[in-house]
Amino acid sequence: MSSSDAHHSELGAFLKARRGELTPAQVGLPDSAGRRRVRGLRREEVALLASISPDYYTRLEQGRRQASEPVLDALARVLRFDDGERAYMFELSGRDAARPRRRTAQKVHPQLRRLLDDLATTPAVVLGRRTDILAWNPMAAALFTDFARIPVERRNFVRLVFREPAIRALYPDWDWVAQTSLAQLRMEAARDPNDPRLAKLVGELSLQDPDFRRWWGTHRVAVQGTGTKVLHHPVVGELTLDWSFLTCADDPDQRLITLTAEPGSSSHDRLRILASWAARSAGNPVADH
Repeated sequence: MSSSDAHHSELGAFLKARRGELTPAQVGLPDSAGRRRVRGLRREEVALLASISPDYYTRLEQGRRQASEPVLDALARVLRFDDGERAYMFELSGRDAARPRRRTAQKVHPQLRRLLDDLATTPAVVLGRRTDILAWNPMAAALFTDFARIPVERRNFVRLVFREPAIRALYPDWDWVAQTSLAQLRMEAARDPNDPRLAKLVGELSLQDPDFRRWWGTHRVAVQGTGTKVLHHPVVGELTLDWSFLTCADDPDQRLITLTAEPGSSSHDRLRILASWAARSAGNPVADH
């Protein structure tokens, strides 16, 4: 399947999944009496609200038609997309189809590596494509897990969230964390739907984990640059940490994620305790591959 065909197929599945979650009442349509034959909105109802023909919309869902920007805008409005979902739809529509796809092995950018070296009391990780973990500092290893013991080919954040018991146990709200990380992974899939490593990752996790399989099928997408995580660490206890992304200017496919605590808070004090605990293993260089 060509990259264009894969994009169109995923766009159709995405639109179908989203209309299935809306009721006529939510979009201002009367809900006729009796049992509806489909879950959510009918194709004809979406087409009516978007001011396009039912045949046009049907072809979009079947991956047999490319939509214009005005039609995409109308569908985003009708299906009540947030900013991340709208961006994902436009990505799938082929607007960036001419962008070259780079699948060479990534190595952490030297500038990000220096930042990791300088963050002595702040957990930090560099993520690459597919949420692959490219590098980390000792504080990140102390907070999450010893990434060095994990084979390079399995060193992926989404995989660890779903399949690593130690990381899963960190999150009291694991369901939310897992679904959010999966939604971000689907944004990655939109950028390069024919990435064989991504396809392998999704295939393996779909077979291994029923939660992943069910949530992947909802076609949820998310774009987040900041947020707050609550973790329960086995050594220092509960931590409330703010996280943020820093995208590498020279390689937008690499992002530095830092986790910090509000000064004066109990979480701030516990991070310092964690840093002291991690210092006992000092001498280990920041890892990368």
